[in-house]
Amino acid sequence: MNELRTTAYAARLGKVLDYIEAHLSETLTVERLSQVANFSKFHFHRQFANYIGTSVARYVLLLRLRRASQQLVFDRGAKIIDIALEAGFENPESFTRAFRNTFGQSPSQFRKQPNWESWHERYRFRLPERNQSMQIEIVNFETTFIAVLEHRGPTQRVNDSVAQFIAWRKESSLSPRQSSRTFGIAYDNPDTTEPAQFRFDICGEVTAEIPSNPQGVILKTIPGGRCARVQHHGSHTRIAESIYPLYRNWLPESGEELRDFPLYFHYLNLMPETPENELVTDIYLPLK
Repeated sequence: MNELRTTAYAARLGKVLDYIEAHLSETLTVERLSQVANFSKFHFHRQFANYIGTSVARYVLLLRLRRASQQLVFDRGAKIIDIALEAGFENPESFTRAFRNTFGQSPSQFRKQPNWESWHERYRFRLPERNQSMQIEIVNFETTFIAVLEHRGPTQRVNDSVAQFIAWRKESSLSPRQSSRTFGIAYDNPDTTEPAQFRFDICGEVTAEIPSNPQGVILKTIPGGRCARVQHHGSHTRIAESIYPLYRNWLPESGEELRDFPLYFHYLNLMPETPENELVTDIYLPLK
């Protein structure tokens, strides 16, 4: 298979993955998905599994359970029965059984003490790279004061830090999620950094001093200045597909030089209120 055919084949499978993410609440039949990819329905199972690394039914189940597990942890007010029905299960019992078989915890156990490291192990797929159109702007970002919870350690534990930051936001009311911007500062590349050394700041915009607190949230600043900005659409787990072209293609051709501040993200919407495929994130690359 030459390079052009390989790229076209990956694009067809990528189209299926996009369709699945956009229609998780609907019935997803093999016949419909094979039509989306323009593959024969008789061979679609094998083609999907050989390329992605798991069966199409398993992939759909895992995506539904991923959304459900995030709702369990980050939307404490949602009832488990409602989460189960939204995930496509007929009753809480079948949801609990599938959840336990997949993650080794019941939904209620996961809500109380999620095992994110084990959870991440279930989501190792061979996904084709999505070639998103890159519209890069040069913008001036204004100096912004932020409340920061410093995550230090494996990426698999970032969600634990996110939960702590959400708890601080609710208790302090200093950076209300509904009216304050939410940021992330990426000091390290998780693909090239030892897990124990990985650094990531979880941030919310503030306008006041931050008193000492049990979560360890502190005050920092995102400095103002020129930045290259590109918008990423879709899951945060695939944000690297919008980052790498910035460094690999745009930066060498632009003649720009990088400023001494890390890459950072502005999350324009967030889960669980927003479906994963509808997430929008502005990526900022600081320039001199």
